[in-house]
Amino acid sequence: MPPTHESSSPTVAGQTIAGWREWVSLPDLGVEWVKAKLDTGARSSAIHAFDLTELERDGRSWVRFSIHPWQRSTDDIVEVELPVHDRRTIRSSTGHEQERYVVLMDVRLLDRTIPVEMTLSRRDEMGFRLLIGREALRQGFLVDSSRSYLGGRPKRRTRRKNRGM
Repeated sequence: MPPTHESSSPTVAGQTIAGWREWVSLPDLGVEWVKAKLDTGARSSAIHAFDLTELERDGRSWVRFSIHPWQRSTDDIVEVELPVHDRRTIRSSTGHEQERYVVLMDVRLLDRTIPVEMTLSRRDEMGFRLLIGREALRQGFLVDSSRSYLGGRPKRRTRRKNRGM
């Protein structure tokens, strides 16, 4: 079930305005809430993924991986299998290069579901387990860096769970 929002998101010239951080869902993975950083400085989107295993299915490369949707918790694990869309060398903000799997997944951001090329990486030490980069944001979003959670928030109990409480 996707997150519900009490009001529609503001727009400017046909672009949906989003905050620098938003609660999103990953409907195809059954993840109702995950906190995401919207990062116009990053080209690619990335999700915290671990236990990566490449496999072949019907002559195509697939990847099996697990994600932790909650920021500071390892309690809930979502296991995922998706076709490999691409492999790319990604340069981190520290200048370190790493080859990563790229998969396609739908992201529900504010009132819209968009297809996103998502790189799989270890983001244990990062502040957000999901990063939405400018390639995804080009699908009709403007980021207001002074605002957060314009699409609403989950109930307090859910937010507390995200903090490991």
